Amino acid sequence: MSQTVIEHLLERLKEIGITDIFGVPGDYAFPVNDAFCNDPDFKWIGCCNELNAAYAADGYARIKGRAALCTTYGVGELSAINGIAGSYAENLPVFHIVGIPKCSVQRNGNLIHHSLGNGEFDLFHKMAQPVVCASTILTAENAVAEVERCINAARTKKQPVYIAVPADEALKELGCTKPHILPLPASDKDTLETVIQLIVERLEKSDNSIAMVGALIGRYELHEPMLEFIDKSGIPFTSMFMAKGTLSETHPNFIGVYNGRILDEKVQQTVESAELVISFGAIRSDINTGAFTVNLDPNHEIKIHPDRVCIGHAVYHNVLMDDVLRELCKRIKNLSLPIPKIQQGLGEPKGKPDDAITADSLYPRIERFFKPNDIIMGETGTSSMGLVNSRLPEDAVFFNQTLWGSIGWATPAAFGAAMAAPKRRTILITGEGSHQMTAQEICQFARFKIKPVIICVNNDGYLIERLLCEDPYIYYNDLAQWNYSKLPEALGMNGWFSTKVTTNRELDEALQKAAAGNSGCYIEVVTGMMDGPKMARALNEIVVKGPGWKA
Repeated sequence: MSQTVIEHLLERLKEIGITDIFGVPGDYAFPVNDAFCNDPDFKWIGCCNELNAAYAADGYARIKGRAALCTTYGVGELSAINGIAGSYAENLPVFHIVGIPKCSVQRNGNLIHHSLGNGEFDLFHKMAQPVVCASTILTAENAVAEVERCINAARTKKQPVYIAVPADEALKELGCTKPHILPLPASDKDTLETVIQLIVERLEKSDNSIAMVGALIGRYELHEPMLEFIDKSGIPFTSMFMAKGTLSETHPNFIGVYNGRILDEKVQQTVESAELVISFGAIRSDINTGAFTVNLDPNHEIKIHPDRVCIGHAVYHNVLMDDVLRELCKRIKNLSLPIPKIQQGLGEPKGKPDDAITADSLYPRIERFFKPNDIIMGETGTSSMGLVNSRLPEDAVFFNQTLWGSIGWATPAAFGAAMAAPKRRTILITGEGSHQMTAQEICQFARFKIKPVIICVNNDGYLIERLLCEDPYIYYNDLAQWNYSKLPEALGMNGWFSTKVTTNRELDEALQKAAAGNSGCYIEVVTGMMDGPKMARALNEIVVKGPGWKA
């Protein structure tokens, strides 16, 4: 049976597990929009704007491993490009499908809306190319091959792809229907064997080894072989901020989050004094390394990346992390290593019941509020930093945008994550500055009958910037004052529990009601203007008061 270009694209998306599509419609994208909405296997998830849709797709991909986004030409795709760039930086395969003007219109050079009026119709495609791992403009002749190329790139690079569909080409029958299957990358067998022998030899000789589980273990969906390696070898493991919750923090071998010298000193000493540190998919960015305070000797490190392995100063290319992990699982034996006993978690909440809420009273209470299987989305800045040392329950996951760090990401990303797993409880922790960027997207939770818990920390401005700049009280860190706890009512979220709390007692009562899960919950938490959690305060010491890393 013959297929049109857009039918073929949708069919292949379904075959790789994508059946939800985030987006905002537009006239150039109508043929694509119609196809998604008329296909009973797809769910169209309309968002308030294209940037929010891109953030939502990012959050969805963190749970499901891949996601799709649909926008219109020019104004729509450029609105989304910041979100796509974040997915590129943080290795999330998002299929960005863009409806563009008819080829006939482009050939005629007509002056059309959503263009720059200069007759250059490929400019926006060119703008997208630096933040995607593959891009294409589909036609009836190239669709089969090009769709396959983009799928292959997204699967191997774990980054977004850009697929433009001209309005007239979308409904044309395929000119070529011959399957065009591209081989997936494979490790060089000899190099893989050499690497495995060297790693096993180093591990067996070491009496004090630590595994570092990086964020790319999650992105490449290697949780199971990573856990198998930990269990078979008996090696203690840590993670960095970006990878928090990638493996269960209730595992007996987990020693806590390592973030250089700005977090737990015992974790720092344990990792940095190890005879061998073997890292899997770790990203050494500024925030992820405690403002570059990580102190690891390369001669005592093995770094396993998605497509190469570094052993000391030697680099072995053409070996895949997936293959390395699976081969290690076959050959490793229990190493009989001691597991350091390091107390984890945020401890007892500080403050008396009628005291004002502080960072030291807030974040330990949020930690106690977590349940097994929760999806926790922490916004860039102090909201996520306050929870970096929390101990997550079994099967709870935690996400923040450590590398790209676009404020406002977490609110739509939490919605996207909730759509990926609607039966799990989603918790959003955000600051009010970030929340103002994208707050309207919370209305989608009610629209799709999802009951999250939203905690909006109101500290009267951009706290993380106050802690990083020379003058914390400078005017650009101030914000318009909103009645945050009234947002659910204003946005049509009927039946939600919404409240504003200023004391520990009020916070405890609000969290108790939220724990019942009878409705969606929105809690505005008022704290002091300069009251930040430990990690944020430590960054302040390094950035503002010390000679080290500068923002």
